[in-house]
Amino acid sequence: MATLTTPRNGWAVKGKSKTLAPGIDLTAMVDLAFLLITFFMLTTSLSKMGAMEIAKPIDSNEPIDLAESRTMTILLAKNNQAAYYMGETGKAVMYQTDLSEIQKQIAHNKKVVAERYHKDSSKFMIVIIKPTSGSNYKNFVDIMDEIHIGSVQSYFIDDKNISEQEKTFMKQRGIL
Repeated sequence: MATLTTPRNGWAVKGKSKTLAPGIDLTAMVDLAFLLITFFMLTTSLSKMGAMEIAKPIDSNEPIDLAESRTMTILLAKNNQAAYYMGETGKAVMYQTDLSEIQKQIAHNKKVVAERYHKDSSKFMIVIIKPTSGSNYKNFVDIMDEIHIGSVQSYFIDDKNISEQEKTFMKQRGIL
């Protein structure tokens, strides 16, 4: 709302007439701003931290039998590197990759397993994650995120049973 200021006595002044500068009352605008800020503060919900649940089984002496044709093993190594293979340790061909590229391999192997079993929903890919002494906690969190993003139905965490073939491969590549 604009107002004009006039002299207090209301009498005209002899001589030049002054042009008065209009004054703008911003009270209503400030009230509206505070009303909007209050409204959005009260109606907005803050995001809550979400955590992925990880259940690591109790150590058992009984081996778990997994289908070799649908099992992918990922070894976490140092310098954000990983080694992976499909199948049984002694018979499989191992590959090395950067952790930023592991999602492509998970998706590819998941697709191969689905095609091999004619998209049977009961025959899904199983991932075994093996953190080594060279990996760090960030690598583990990153791989768990990739497992979640890739919608892997079943995964295991095994930090104790790293075979000699796996160790040899990683030593040859300098990532152990």
